Amino acid sequence: MRRKIIRIDERKCNGCGLCIPGCPEGALRIVDGKARLVGDVYCDGLGACLGHCPEGAIFVEEREAADYDEVRVMENVLRQGRETVKAHLEHLREHNETGHLNAALEFLRRREQQAPNPFDFPIHPPMPAQGGCPGSQSTTLSQVQHLGEESGGRTSHLTHWPIQLHLINPLAPHYHGADLLLVADCVPFALADFHKDYLRGKKLTIACPKLDDGQEAYLQKLTALVDRAGIRSVTVMIMQVPCCSGLLHLARRAVDQASRRVPIEAIVVSLEGKILQRLAVSAA
Repeated sequence: MRRKIIRIDERKCNGCGLCIPGCPEGALRIVDGKARLVGDVYCDGLGACLGHCPEGAIFVEEREAADYDEVRVMENVLRQGRETVKAHLEHLREHNETGHLNAALEFLRRREQQAPNPFDFPIHPPMPAQGGCPGSQSTTLSQVQHLGEESGGRTSHLTHWPIQLHLINPLAPHYHGADLLLVADCVPFALADFHKDYLRGKKLTIACPKLDDGQEAYLQKLTALVDRAGIRSVTVMIMQVPCCSGLLHLARRAVDQASRRVPIEAIVVSLEGKILQRLAVSAA
C-alpha cells in the first residue's frame, strides 16, 4: 500500500544513535555505522524520531510500503518496559491514532498488562452485540481451513467470527487496519467461488439492507470500522435487485461522516452469479 513512512539520508547520517530512543516502536537500528529502518511494519510514519536527529537526516515521505502492524510493534515496545509503553501510547494519542491506540490497549489487555495511567488512555468500550447471543464473542480463527472431500476439497478463507454486522465488534483486533468486505447476505449463495475470488485477504461482515432492523446501528458500526479500527478500504458486494443498493448507500454514508477517508469499491452480482458491475464510488 502507499502510505507515509520515514526515510534516512545516509549521506547526512553520522550514526550518533540519538534517533533510536525517539522510536519506541523499534523501527530504527544502527547498522554499519548508520541509522536504518529495519522494517516497514514497525514505522507508523508519524515522525516522532525527526526531532531527535541533529543532522536532519530523517524525513517523512510517501511511498509503497508494508502496512504498519501495531501488534508487532507492541511486542517490541513491551520488552522495553513500562515507560516505553507509556511513551508509545502517548505518541498514538497525540496524533489522534485512535485505531492504533485501541489495538495497543487491546494487546495489553490480552497480555494481562495494565496500561500506564489508564485514565489517560481510555479504550473505547466494545459495542454490544444485539440480543446477547453467545455466538457473538469475537474470535480470530487460527488459519484458513483446508476442507476435505465433503466440501469439495476447497479452502475456507474466513478468518474470524462473528460476521453479521449486528454482532461484530468493530474494535476486534482482526478488523484493525484490514480491508473490509461488506456483503449482502445473498451474494455468497450466488457466487460459487466467493471464498477464493473475493474473501481471500479480507475481513468479512454481512447484512441485508432490506430485512434487517437497526440500520442506524449498522451506520454506527461501519463508521467505527473506518475511524476506530482504521480499515484501509471497503469492498461492497450486492445483488442486482434494487433493495440491495441500500447496503452501498450505508457504506457511503459511513465513510462520509467518518473523520478518515477510505476507498470504496462496489461489485454488483447477477442472480445467475455473474459480475455485472465493478466500480470505484465516492462517499455520499
